[in-house]
Amino acid sequence: MTELSPDQTDRKAWMSLLAKAPAAELFRLWEAHGAAPAFRWLRAPEVGAVMVRGRAGAVGAPFNLGEMSVTRCSLRLEDGAVGHAYVQGRDKEKARIAALVDALMQTGGAAALRAAVLDPLEAGLADRARARAARAAATRVEFFTMVRGENA
Repeated sequence: MTELSPDQTDRKAWMSLLAKAPAAELFRLWEAHGAAPAFRWLRAPEVGAVMVRGRAGAVGAPFNLGEMSVTRCSLRLEDGAVGHAYVQGRDKEKARIAALVDALMQTGGAAALRAAVLDPLEAGLADRARARAARAAATRVEFFTMVRGENA
């Protein structure tokens, strides 16, 4: 397996974040940021399906779990930066915004965009993960064993 460069690692992280982000939150942050650069489509948003594979217990033999809808697109900004997006579901607008964010993260405005869009998305995902973990912890059962006197 080849190692990713730091730039590729960063891009992988923000692409993953954009794909996982709730559409409504991404739309709100994008609108608040106000960055709507001119672009042209390399591949307009299109909906397709991908096969999702799983493993029993995360260690067993892989099996086909089923298909999942995915929307993808690619675009080029006027300055030449290219953005791509793959998002779960059939949301073409989310894919468009994700591709624009990807392209803009490769320009000089990356720091401002990270602060306005990516950092709040990341914080929101972390908050939801903590809340989910707290709900799961509330259902946890603690087992203990009492030692009998003759076994001591």
